[in-house]
Amino acid sequence: MRRLPTPLLTVCAAMTAYGAGFAALSVLRQRGFATGRFDLGTMVQAVWWTAHGHPLQMTNLHGRQISRLAAHVDPILAVFGPLWWIWPSPDLLLVTQALAVAAGAWPVYQLGRKHLASSRAALGFALAYLLYPATGWLTLNEFHPVALATPLLLFAFWYLDNDRLVAFALCAVAAAACKEEIGLVAAGFGIWYALARGRLLAGATIALLGVAWSAIAVAVVIPHFHTAGESDFYGRYSEVGGSAAGIVKTMFTHPLRIVDAAFSSRDLRYLLELAAPLAALSLLAPLVLIAAVPELAINLLSATPTQTSIHFHYTAGLIPPLMIAAVLGAKRLRRWIVPVAMAVVLAALLGNYRLGPIPGWRHVQGGARFQATAARVTEHDRIAARALDLIPKSAVVSATNTLGAHLSARRRILSFPFVQDATWIAADETQPGYADRYAPLPTAIQLAALRRNPDWRLVFEQDGVLVFNRAPA
Repeated sequence: MRRLPTPLLTVCAAMTAYGAGFAALSVLRQRGFATGRFDLGTMVQAVWWTAHGHPLQMTNLHGRQISRLAAHVDPILAVFGPLWWIWPSPDLLLVTQALAVAAGAWPVYQLGRKHLASSRAALGFALAYLLYPATGWLTLNEFHPVALATPLLLFAFWYLDNDRLVAFALCAVAAAACKEEIGLVAAGFGIWYALARGRLLAGATIALLGVAWSAIAVAVVIPHFHTAGESDFYGRYSEVGGSAAGIVKTMFTHPLRIVDAAFSSRDLRYLLELAAPLAALSLLAPLVLIAAVPELAINLLSATPTQTSIHFHYTAGLIPPLMIAAVLGAKRLRRWIVPVAMAVVLAALLGNYRLGPIPGWRHVQGGARFQATAARVTEHDRIAARALDLIPKSAVVSATNTLGAHLSARRRILSFPFVQDATWIAADETQPGYADRYAPLPTAIQLAALRRNPDWRLVFEQDGVLVFNRAPA
């Protein structure tokens, strides 16, 4: 039997270990109530409705039944509908995400083998991808369809780099179905293909189709399904124009406002946390980085702090061009390619130690501590799980955010304190979040009023976890 090369075996082992380890961590975080109705619960409900014959339906923040496409154009979520018949659990989404992200190491390895002419150097970049802090946080940030775009874009570029246009198109289309702006990343790949390879017609076609898809998604699909006519997310850009057209106008009328919004100290730290764990090698291949510019602009111009943090899913469209640019940038240093690969692995490992999601780092001096105990299942979590078992699966329920992630596989779920037609209410006084953004009134005041309301009976109360049932008329 032919023996496989050691670097190849190591890549396969690393992918398997990453997929299994991060799948387990994701599931434990769900068991530990570290997820929320926003966003894991919304994905679960959209998949549940798809499995029950109404693709991508969900209950929005204010209790209206809408299409998922009113918020984000990520129709790939519908693929999970038939899989829900086999595995009806949020774990389906979490495990799939971990395995998919792990698979992205394969095209990174193959690109390294081709451009660096060294299997050992290619192995280094594959390991750097798996150690890259943003990759780990993308995997553990609940579940978002856009996370699937990361490996799909890496495979797409690998195929494009090998002039396999049909395979590229299949991966690029699948990636674009993960979120509305991902078409712009594919468009950036088209620009690279046109200029770096001289394939002007093919590259221009890819670029135009990518831009067209994103434009249609934002300007046509979301307004069609959104009752207000435009996305709620435009509010994040009110300081720089409040819409795509408004931002363009601001660029010409008040350009310093764009500069101020995009280059605050928080934004510069974000850029450093993206570049440093790859030893800044991405900067040596600026043509590939064109594909990262739209996603960077979307994040840097936003007033929402989570968009300029590597701890959330907003890096999904950035990781592929950054990793690819790091490989192609290292090609410029081919004379020292193995030491360069060792340096990028070391940089990624150091970045993971300081910024990454691995819980064990908290036991090391100076190691990352952000959400370090999120995968720990406590007695409080077990009490909450028992409380939620009291609620019928067919009931309309109103819940605080962390409990809502465990109650979303149903026809209708509301975010407390919205009650409307709910017959059950579940609240955790120790984590009283309303959605994940704001609260019209403190949850404690709402719960105090609910205790005095004769229309509701308190059927469970332990360790701050409350379950109410609407009293019969």
